[in-house]
Amino acid sequence: MRKSLLQSVRRVVIKIGSRVLTDGVGALDTATIGRICDEVASLRESGLQVVIVSSGAIAAGRSELGLTEKPRTIPHKQAAAAVGQTRLMGAYETALKPHGLKTAQVLLTGEDLGSRQRFLNARATLDALLGFGIIPIINENDTVVVDEIKFGDNDNLSALVTNVTEAHLLLILTDIEGFYTADPHSCPEAQLVPLVMGITRDIEKAAGGSGSTVGTGGMATKIAAAKKAGRNGVATIMVSGKRPGVITAALAGEDVGTLFVPPVTGINRRKHWIAYTLRQSGRIMVDAGAHTALLTQGKSLLPSGITAVEGRFGRGACVKLCGPDGVEFARGLSDYSSDETSRLLGRKSLEIEQILGYYYGDVIIHRDNLVLL
Repeated sequence: MRKSLLQSVRRVVIKIGSRVLTDGVGALDTATIGRICDEVASLRESGLQVVIVSSGAIAAGRSELGLTEKPRTIPHKQAAAAVGQTRLMGAYETALKPHGLKTAQVLLTGEDLGSRQRFLNARATLDALLGFGIIPIINENDTVVVDEIKFGDNDNLSALVTNVTEAHLLLILTDIEGFYTADPHSCPEAQLVPLVMGITRDIEKAAGGSGSTVGTGGMATKIAAAKKAGRNGVATIMVSGKRPGVITAALAGEDVGTLFVPPVTGINRRKHWIAYTLRQSGRIMVDAGAHTALLTQGKSLLPSGITAVEGRFGRGACVKLCGPDGVEFARGLSDYSSDETSRLLGRKSLEIEQILGYYYGDVIIHRDNLVLL
């Protein structure tokens, strides 16, 4: 299965975690970076385009600043990122230059991809860089990022980058061999799972948190990234970045790490952007009839099916849709604000203009702007 799945791969996103890029004391491991870059160069020689999503800036900066532990305050994290990002890029440039390869630094925040225009601008820039044969190295802009605009971790960022770049594969390099039945650090009986045909709630539940002193992501974030990439029709392979030759082996279809096979039917790139890149501003609760119509009949959300509105949002905002049990089952762009939607609860579409004094359309969320989770 692996070899047949990888035959059509022409563009790959490689996410490299902090624990892969750093040594035992948290400083950049230039030997590992050099080995990874050697393998990236081999991929380029074979005709593949490569985009790297790299962690490690804060870890590198922490070492340069003489900090003995992971910085805790936002200013200290931002200072470490500012110092460390230049060291990180320098390490990649040094390792790739002997292969005749050039790099480009791309720093992103949630706002950059949350705006549709800026999302498209980022896509155009990355396409141009790849067209010139340059390897983009992407990281979150930790020097300015705050909770309101951050991605959370580079696992999440890498999944979003597969959508931005229209990549065909996400390769996650971590500090263990792949996805296990339990945490291999604490459970010697844990077994490697070589193939995951669908990410179920049981798999999500089995994924633990981060035990890292240098990174922000754990197994749970990697499973979430694989799920997001899969919704876009992109397979994910998770392997140990500390193993020599693992990148070449993974792209050759060898049985290394864990392969997450995407669903047969995915969603288009715009709907992927709505579901996973935009921040949600509020919640709309719907009744059983609307819940069924949206889930099984491909319908738009009408005001008659809404039972409650939570939070404040403007027209065009991304909101969560929750069923009678309160569980989120969809996300979409609302054609009406929270105040307007609250005034339309349970009413018929024919009454919208009479109630509001104006009219944007018959639906609160059109099915073209709605994504089922």
